[in-house]
Amino acid sequence: MPGFLAALDRNAERWALLVFYVMLVVTMAVEVLRREAFSYSSIWGEEIVRYSFIYLAWIGAASAVRERAHIRIDVIMHYLGPRMKAALYMFGDIVMFAVAVIALYWSFENVAVSWKFGSVSHGLRVSMVWFLLAVPIGFTLLIVRLIQSFIHDVISLRTGRPVFEGNQLFD
Repeated sequence: MPGFLAALDRNAERWALLVFYVMLVVTMAVEVLRREAFSYSSIWGEEIVRYSFIYLAWIGAASAVRERAHIRIDVIMHYLGPRMKAALYMFGDIVMFAVAVIALYWSFENVAVSWKFGSVSHGLRVSMVWFLLAVPIGFTLLIVRLIQSFIHDVISLRTGRPVFEGNQLFD
C-alpha cells in the first residue's frame, strides 16, 4: 500500500488534469465539428467544457503549489541565505494556508445551498453540487500540498539543505 500512496502523491493531480483536459479538448472539438459541419450545437457540450476548465484550474493550482510553480517575484530570493530563504517560503506557505482554510470554509456555503435546493445544470440536468465541489476539492488539495511543502521546508531547514524552489522555466 505505501507504494500506491507514494504513486498517488506523485501523480494524482497529473492524472486528474489529464482526464479533465482530454474531456475539455474532445468535447470542444466535437462541438466545433457539429457547429461547422451540421450547423447544430448543444448546450451540454458548452457546460462540459466550462466545468472541465473550472476543475482544471483548481486542480492545477494544487499542482502548482506542489511544484512551487506559482507566479512570484523572486528577485530578493537570490540575495538571501538558505535559512532566510526557507523562512520566507514557510511564511508564504502559512499565509497561503490561512487564506485557503478561510476560502475552503466559505466555499462549502455554495455547495450546501445547491444541495438544499436541488439545483441542476441547464444542459446536463446534473446536480450543480458536482460542479460547485470543484472549489472545495481544489482548496482541500491545495491545503494538503501546502502542509507537505511546509514539512519539506522544515526538514530542509533542520538538515541545512537548500529549500526546494521549484523548477526554473528559463535558465
